Amino acid sequence: QVQLQESGPGLVKPSQTLSLTCSVTSASITTGYWFWSWIRQSPGKGLEWIGAIGPAGDIISQPSLRSRTSISRDTSKNQFMLQLDSVTPEGTAIYYCARQTNSYFSFWGQGTQINVSS
Repeated sequence: QVQLQESGPGLVKPSQTLSLTCSVTSASITTGYWFWSWIRQSPGKGLEWIGAIGPAGDIISQPSLRSRTSISRDTSKNQFMLQLDSVTPEGTAIYYCARQTNSYFSFWGQGTQINVSS
C-alpha cells in the first residue's frame, strides 16, 4: 500500500516562505507514470491543485501560483518538496500530497494544517 506523509511548520508568518516535505513509502517517485502532487484546501473552499513533479523530475504547476511555487525532490530519501514564497493569510489551509494519474488522485497523505498569521 502506497503511503504519503506530509511534514511542515504548522505556522508561517505572512511574506515568509512555506516549506513542506512529502515522504513516500511503498512506491518510488522516480519510476512509473505517476505524478506526485501538492493540493490544498482553504477553510470553506474546495480543493486547489498546486503542482506536481513527475518521475523524470518534470514539473507542472497551477498558473496562478507558478511564480511563487517551487517543487523539488530528494530521490535518496524518496521525498518531494513544496516551497511557496511570499505567503499571505489566504494561504491558510490543509496541505496534502498525493499520487496523481491524469486528473485522478489515487493515494493521499493525511494532510498538514498550515496557518499563515503574524
